[in-house]
Amino acid sequence: MNLNHAAIGRGAPPGIDLSSARLSYAGRDLFADLSVSFAPGQWTCLLGPSGVGKSTLLRLIAGLETPLPPGRVAASDGAPLSGRIAYMAQQDLLLPWLSALGNVGLGARLRGAAVDGAASRRLLERVGLGARFADRPATLSGGMRQRVALARTLAEDRPVVLMDEPFSALDAVTRLRLQDLAVEMLRGRTIVLVTHDPLEAVRLGQRVLVMAGRPARLIEATLPRSAIPRRADDADVLEAEARLFRTLLASDAEALDPP
Repeated sequence: MNLNHAAIGRGAPPGIDLSSARLSYAGRDLFADLSVSFAPGQWTCLLGPSGVGKSTLLRLIAGLETPLPPGRVAASDGAPLSGRIAYMAQQDLLLPWLSALGNVGLGARLRGAAVDGAASRRLLERVGLGARFADRPATLSGGMRQRVALARTLAEDRPVVLMDEPFSALDAVTRLRLQDLAVEMLRGRTIVLVTHDPLEAVRLGQRVLVMAGRPARLIEATLPRSAIPRRADDADVLEAEARLFRTLLASDAEALDPP
């Protein structure tokens, strides 16, 4: 899903600066004076307990939530973020009356642009659904629907890509394969990915941040220096995964017993 109907090309990827963000729900601050920068052209993974605000932070970047003053979200190059973001939500948001192929090309169709059916079909082949291009969402499993949503996100070809648990419905082998595909096809973009999977974060993240507490703060994880996607069975990766698990256990305990 592209967040602007203007036909804007990919261009150089900007970084993203979130400064002094504050957002409240039910009278309690989810964020209070939260500032963080996401480097251009880099994969950043966000983890943390359910309800801590990971998806909300993604929505802030996407412009779907508005921080209270003086909070702001801006691109590091000074240009508007609008039109340069592709956003993949937790829900697949497929239109039930369109085929898988039609859903992949939905962004172009909404912008009134020509749909490249051949390119959409190639993307479906890359995510393992080449034989299901004519099928409607109701005939697809949850994992298949998620793959269609991933193909649609890749089709948008934007310099900033926000993904909320994009591989959560997939089996372990398919998950690894599509993680590798995403790194290949999104190379050079600015990626912010929300996940509950520590191994996924260590495999894909050039930076990994754990959200904890309320108001939420960010804890930076230590990662191997190897290039992404890292091998799932690499000793350094498994060691980093174990450290990340310990950080998550501590943050989850804090969420259950807030100050």
